[in-house]
Amino acid sequence: MEPHGPACPGSVLFGCELTASTKSYTFQVDEEDNSDHILALSVVCLTDGAKDECNVVEVVGRNHENQEIAVPVANLKLSCQPLLSLDNFPLQPPVTFRLAAGSGPVHLAGWHRIMHREDVSFEEDDDDFSEEDEEDLPPIMPAKK
Repeated sequence: MEPHGPACPGSVLFGCELTASTKSYTFQVDEEDNSDHILALSVVCLTDGAKDECNVVEVVGRNHENQEIAVPVANLKLSCQPLLSLDNFPLQPPVTFRLAAGSGPVHLAGWHRIMHREDVSFEEDDDDFSEEDEEDLPPIMPAKK
């Protein structure tokens, strides 16, 4: 049985760890699987063995002009902020998580939501609206002045 996210069928648990030796992790999907994918990032936290230093985690993706862009999403320090809740922040794969500063270990957790596309297009649904339905509509009356 496949694990599911909270009240979200089609979701599977996601997690990765960034360290001094593994500074990045790329989440990507097969683009030919006829599904839409969303990665919802829930938590970024320091794990056992972290030093009291700033650990900056960046998300590397593409903007609307298809240019690579890196955005810091967390700045964690063991003594003041060891954990950050991102409230299921949605990202569209492919996306890379990078430890831009610090040595970690930093753990990222969230949900990978898979939405299977329907074979029926929106245009086919419009055919269900027949001319008979149009005749049942009342005529539009001009506004009173």
